[in-house]
Amino acid sequence: MTIAATELTQVFPIGSDQTSQFSDQGFLRIPGVLTPETLAAYEPEITGKVLELNTMHLPMEERSTYDKAFLQVGNLWEHSDIVREFVSSPRLAQIAADLLGVAAVRLYHDQALYKEAGGGITPWHADQYYWPLATDRMCTVWIPLQETPLDMGALAFATGSHRFEFGRDLEISDDSEAALQRALSEEEFPVSRAPYALGDVSYHLGWTFHRAEPNQTDIPRRVMTIIYMDADAPVSQPINSYQQADLARHMPGAQVGEIPDTPLNPVLYRR
Repeated sequence: MTIAATELTQVFPIGSDQTSQFSDQGFLRIPGVLTPETLAAYEPEITGKVLELNTMHLPMEERSTYDKAFLQVGNLWEHSDIVREFVSSPRLAQIAADLLGVAAVRLYHDQALYKEAGGGITPWHADQYYWPLATDRMCTVWIPLQETPLDMGALAFATGSHRFEFGRDLEISDDSEAALQRALSEEEFPVSRAPYALGDVSYHLGWTFHRAEPNQTDIPRRVMTIIYMDADAPVSQPINSYQQADLARHMPGAQVGEIPDTPLNPVLYRR
């Protein structure tokens, strides 16, 4: 096993202050979770698969706001043993379980989000709008594959917004950006913005509202994400077309009310 692969298997201690902060804020930035050497070992394969599998080739000026935000490629782990090793990391899954306060987490899916040079904003939104699962014990780890200053489109969070029910029926769009910008401001949710050093990651709950500024640099913002769910959470009845599509794509064969114990949803960590 390589040094990089070994790091992915090792426990990363999470303190009670961090779990409390995550619970209160709905997100947590954690410095130094991965070494630059580990990221360098996996980034070329992740980027190569993004370029190979990407289907968005329109010029930037012809794209929608959503498509300007990033190149989005999911379930890379199905196409590469190297990416599978990264996505299956017990370390990253252990942190998710600790923050969520659950005994075990399973994979929902991975997703690369590459904001090209000149790419636009990522509008305000909450990820769980897209997820047909009967739990709020879900989170995403956001893993930049390079240093990510604010002007590259570092992720920003509305602190405490995971308890805010307005906007949970909004898909990511110009409308969600306008409506949530107004509502979050009126409710005085503090917006947390910070650059990411190489090796820093963040975790956020499914109902935490977040956004990103445009990439004003000449370097693509390369980010890998992994979505985790409580391993014992059942499937819920889809309430929109996106949830119907996610159920079919990411939990094939799972029925409403069942735990999605499918080949695409392995348990990645159990205490």
